[in-house]
Amino acid sequence: MKNILLPTDFSENSWNAIKYAISFFENQDCNFYLLHVKPIRTIEFNDDPLIMIQSDIDLLDVKPIKQELRKLLKRVIELSTNKLNHHFYTIIEENFFIDGIRKNIEEKQIDLIIMGTKGASGLEKIILGSNAADVITKVKCNTLIIPENATFTVPTEIAYPTDFSLSHNLQVLQPVAEIIERFKASLRIIHISKRKMELNEDEKQNKELLEDFFNPYPYSFHNLTNKKVEDAVQCFIESRAINMVCMVAKNIHYFQQILFHSKVENISYHVNIPFLVLHEKN
Repeated sequence: MKNILLPTDFSENSWNAIKYAISFFENQDCNFYLLHVKPIRTIEFNDDPLIMIQSDIDLLDVKPIKQELRKLLKRVIELSTNKLNHHFYTIIEENFFIDGIRKNIEEKQIDLIIMGTKGASGLEKIILGSNAADVITKVKCNTLIIPENATFTVPTEIAYPTDFSLSHNLQVLQPVAEIIERFKASLRIIHISKRKMELNEDEKQNKELLEDFFNPYPYSFHNLTNKKVEDAVQCFIESRAINMVCMVAKNIHYFQQILFHSKVENISYHVNIPFLVLHEKN
C-alpha cells in the first residue's frame, strides 16, 4: 500500500496534480492524503505579533477550508476508477508550509509527494513555483512535480540526466526502476559535457554501476555536448517522446542547472513534463 501526499491550495495547478496522481496509481493500492497547509495566522498588538488562539482560527479559517476539502474530496472520489483500493483522507495543517509537509510525511509514512506547480514568470530566477522549489530542496521525500500544462500520459520514455559522479547510493534510483517495470518504460540516461572528452576512470566505473543497476530493464546512454545543461536537456526532450524527467536531489550540480536558472523563457519542457526528484532515505 503506497502512501501518497497531495498538497493542495485548491488551485487548478494542485487539482491537475491530483488528477495525475490518481491516473498514475490507477492500478495500485494507495492511501491518498489531501493536505492543505494553513499558514499560522498572527495579529499585530503594540507592534508585536501574537499567535491567534485556536477558537479564533476555527472561526475565521478552518470551517471554510473544511468545506473546500469536502468539495475537493467529492471530486476526487468521483474521478477515481479504483474505488476498492484507493483510499482518500483530508488533512488541515496549521503550520509553516515546509514544517507542515515534514510533519505529515513522518506521521503518515509518506512514500511520495505529488504536487502541482505553475511556471515562474520571465522575471523570476527559477522555473518552479516557490512552494514546489522549497519542497524539493528542503524536504527529504521523493517528489513528483506536475507542471501546469501536464496531462497524464503513460511514462514510456524517462530521461535521467547524470554527470556520472554518483554522489548518492544507487538504491535511490529504485523508484525509477519500479516505474520502468510497471509501465514497461525505457530509461534514457543522458550525459552532458561542455566539450567532447573521454570519461575519467571514476566516471567510467560509475557508468558501469548504472549499467549493472538498470541491466534488467530497457535503457540506453546518450552523450550530448552543450555548454549549458538545461539547453541540452531541452533539445533531448524535444527530439524524443520523453514523458518524465528524473533527477537525484543529492546531485546538486545537475540539479541546480536544470531547475534553478534565469533562462526561463528558453525552457519549455517545465510546463508539460513531470519531474521526479529522488532523495536518499535517512
